[in-house]
Amino acid sequence: TLYERTNGGWQQKLSFTGHNGEAGWKEKRKEGDLSTPAGVFTLTDAGGYLPDPGTKMPYTQDKSLRGSAEAVYGDDYTQVYDYVLAIDYNRKTGVPPTDRTRPQGKAPGGGIWLHVDHGNSTHGCVTVDREDMGTILKALDPDKNPMIAMGSADFLAR
Repeated sequence: TLYERTNGGWQQKLSFTGHNGEAGWKEKRKEGDLSTPAGVFTLTDAGGYLPDPGTKMPYTQDKSLRGSAEAVYGDDYTQVYDYVLAIDYNRKTGVPPTDRTRPQGKAPGGGIWLHVDHGNSTHGCVTVDREDMGTILKALDPDKNPMIAMGSADFLAR
């Protein structure tokens, strides 16, 4: 769900469906455990195989992303990285989403993105359908410090 903070408080703007990691949400995940990190994270950098769709976020087009998607998900999923939004979990900000710098080391993993859905669980990323991905990228404004809160309903209720 996309919320915007206004003078009157938080206002719901849009809602989306998608997928997360095969092993669910974890507050203390490890590299390769197929979970998605639970927590609140900033969103600072976007990119994708395709040209910038009109986002205000810093955007890096990367033609190697289709090959990366194929390597992670298989031949039928080359378009899942057409648009990506880096979730600032164990990553250096202000760099392309593909930068593999891990400030907390390799153990907690990294490379967690919001990207185009492929119809099932991920290796740790969060997905929404292609149209929603474009909507999100166009809606975010880096001057408003966009963030994502992720986790199970119980986690988010805390």
